[in-house]
Amino acid sequence: MIRCSLEQKNLVIEFLTSELDHHITNEVRDEIDIILDSKSIKNIIFDFKNIRFMDSSGIGVIIGRYKKISSEGGKVSVVNVNDRVKKIFNLSGMNKIINIYDTYEEVASSL
Repeated sequence: MIRCSLEQKNLVIEFLTSELDHHITNEVRDEIDIILDSKSIKNIIFDFKNIRFMDSSGIGVIIGRYKKISSEGGKVSVVNVNDRVKKIFNLSGMNKIINIYDTYEEVASSL
């Protein structure tokens, strides 16, 4: 499902599945929330390199974590987004509140 790693106060989420849809979003959301509730996380970086498809429930997972982190003054970023998923970010308006980067170096320089 996901692989999580902590780098200082940043939580990096790498999706190990090809789809972020209604079949897996409850489990993904629960895994991330457990980490957020137990650690002092400032920022989340979602790595989409393996994601080829995302539906509205996937959008909900990302937006929900955005609301949690931003209410604490943190930032949510995404990296390695393909054109298909980038289009979903644009159509949903998520690109207006969540920054999309091509590389981890770009994310790191923005934090």
